[in-house]
Amino acid sequence: MASVPQRIDGPVAVIGDVHGQTAKLKQIIGQLARLPDIQKRWILFIGDMVDRGPDSAGAVRIFFELQSQHDKVTWLCGNHEFAMMGALGLLPAPPYLDFAGRWIQNYNSESTFASYGVPHGDLDALKTAMPETHKRVMADLPWCIEHPDFLFVHAGMDRNLPFDTQLRILRQRDYTLSNPPWLYSKDFVLLGAPMDAPVPLIVGHVPVPQVQFAQGMVNVDTGAGADGELSCLLLPEGEVLQSQSVRRPQGFSAPPPPPRRPAQPWWKLW
Repeated sequence: MASVPQRIDGPVAVIGDVHGQTAKLKQIIGQLARLPDIQKRWILFIGDMVDRGPDSAGAVRIFFELQSQHDKVTWLCGNHEFAMMGALGLLPAPPYLDFAGRWIQNYNSESTFASYGVPHGDLDALKTAMPETHKRVMADLPWCIEHPDFLFVHAGMDRNLPFDTQLRILRQRDYTLSNPPWLYSKDFVLLGAPMDAPVPLIVGHVPVPQVQFAQGMVNVDTGAGADGELSCLLLPEGEVLQSQSVRRPQGFSAPPPPPRRPAQPWWKLW
């Protein structure tokens, strides 16, 4: 069983790759707080909460603060969480996998170490500095999150393999794999969903200029970790929230706009 809910239903707000951008994340959460149905809506992070941006630790703290105030919050494993947890020795991976060298050198991890107040590359210090809840949850994130109408997978699925076969692998999470393609592959995002996929795939991983609906998939990574905006997709409506823009329809019918302020504050930290 994963550390966060892996099976959800009902309306969803899918937040793209955060990459330590806490200011942008707070803007998105402020917009979500004004939705009239927020108490019934799942808030789902598509993965890659850490690295690149200025405050990975802060982004993770926001997840836990949000979880303490809202019953329906979950988090999908991205390749950055996978590499980080492997580097810290918190995955049941074989010793021949050099997670530490790969993550420290290639993942823009400097800001993650700094956000936890330790020198870059000092894995022992980082492991000590991280709260136990951060380590426990990130080391056991699901590789997919299932919904009756959608499947959430960080980097998508192989277009040329059966959907059901891949779903079984995703549920099992094979930690002997150095680069699980469902977390790492850019080709999966570019080529589209499997031919027999019964539901649309909601993915991140590959930055796009705006939330992209194509080839049986929706990509919600709009490059928050690389000078883009952070996006949040509302499902099933298909509307998009952005960290600087106001809500914009993206090809689905849009409900009336919510009131500017809720009657009682939902997000209590700001």
